[in-house]
Amino acid sequence: MPQPKKRLGQHFLSDPGILGRIADALQIEPGDTVLEIGPGLGGLTAQLATRADRLIAIEKDRDLVPALRERFPAATIIEGDALELDWPALTGDGPRRVTGNIPYNITSPLLEQALLPPRPTCIVFLVQKEVAERVAAPPGGSDYGALSVGIQSVARVERLFTVGAGAFRPRPKVDSAVLRLRPLAEPLMADADVLRFRRFVVGLFGFRRKQLLRGLRELTGEPATTVSGWLGQSGIGETQRPQELSPAEFARLFGVVG
Repeated sequence: MPQPKKRLGQHFLSDPGILGRIADALQIEPGDTVLEIGPGLGGLTAQLATRADRLIAIEKDRDLVPALRERFPAATIIEGDALELDWPALTGDGPRRVTGNIPYNITSPLLEQALLPPRPTCIVFLVQKEVAERVAAPPGGSDYGALSVGIQSVARVERLFTVGAGAFRPRPKVDSAVLRLRPLAEPLMADADVLRFRRFVVGLFGFRRKQLLRGLRELTGEPATTVSGWLGQSGIGETQRPQELSPAEFARLFGVVG
C-alpha cells in the first residue's frame, strides 16, 4: 500500500461506514456529475462510483493515478492540481456535486474555488474540525471571521458530523468534520463582485478589535465623515465591530462603499 506523503497533506480514510455517510450527504440524483477532489487510495471514490452516473476525480499524486484508473475504469481520473484546474470546464454542463477529503493545508482556497461561479448544486467536504467550526460560526463569536462571511454569503452551511483522528492513516493531530454547502439561489452579492467582496471582508477583519468607524476609515483612507455616512446608509452602528456583522450586513456595507 502506498505511503502517505506529508508534503501533500495526505491522511487516508478507509472506514466504509464513514465514507458511505459522506457519499450519502451529497444526495446524488440521476444525471448528476460528481467531482471528487483528491481521491487518494479510492475509498470515497468506491462509494461514489456506485451512486453517480458520471464521476470525475482530480488527483495530484501521480503515483496513485494508475491504480485509480485501473480500479475505476468508468470514472475519469485526472492527474493535476485541483487549485490550478477549471472545474466547470472538466465537468461540463448539467448539475454538479463536489466532494473530497481535502488536505488541511489548502482547505480555505479549495472552499473558495468550489464556490466560484458557476456554482455546483452541492458541496460536501471532509475538513479539519476547527475549519468546519469557523465556516459554520454565527456572528459574534471568536470562530466567526472572514472565512465564515465569505462562504455564508454565497452558500447555506451545514456541519454534519465529526470524524475522529483515529479514523485516518496516518493519524492527524486533530479531529475532522464533514461540511455540506448548498449555494444560495440568490447570493448576497453579484458574481462579478465576489472576489472584491472577499478582499473587503478580509481587510475589515484585519481591524477586528476596532470599532467600525475607525477600522473602515483606516482600511479605506477616507475621512471619518465619509465613513460615518457609509455606516448610516447601511444601517450599521459606528461602534460595532466586524465580528458583530452578519453576512447580509457586510454585503449591505460593501454595496455602499463600492
